[in-house]
Amino acid sequence: MLDTKVAELLNTQVNKEFYSAYLYLDFANYYTEQGLEGFANWYNVQAQEERDHAMLMIKYLQNNGCKVTLEAIDRPDQKLDSFDAPLRAGYAHEQYVTGLIHTIYDAANAVKDFRTMQFLDWFVKEQGEEETNADNLIKKFELFGSDPRSLYMMDGELAARVYAAPSLVL
Repeated sequence: MLDTKVAELLNTQVNKEFYSAYLYLDFANYYTEQGLEGFANWYNVQAQEERDHAMLMIKYLQNNGCKVTLEAIDRPDQKLDSFDAPLRAGYAHEQYVTGLIHTIYDAANAVKDFRTMQFLDWFVKEQGEEETNADNLIKKFELFGSDPRSLYMMDGELAARVYAAPSLVL
């Protein structure tokens, strides 16, 4: 059985991961409305990843005899008024999620819950990759986004991204 605080934090994180999926779907909708299908694809894939993160946490809680409580998912309220607004909001959001994962890790460490720490190791690594990817998107946009031809090429590059399910063993 998991420590009560660790289980509560993981349960809360499930909701945060589903919110992340909603947020990225909102970004994808914005880009679709702007005619940037590649950018939309990028965030649709991000939404799938976040959903799977939530599902992994649900399965981990269930495998450890914990009740999973699903809460209402907040509506994304980001102001999307420029092509780079979702990119910047996405980067800030990934930094926020990294902090949440670190908080859970700290709580598990405090009670010497090595199994949960090992489970979270994958998420810690994943968050590093997510922050790097989000930062790189901003950098590319800053270099190329103001030129329509370059924006078109960047959109094509992002359209090629495909979803790959996580390979975390529970």
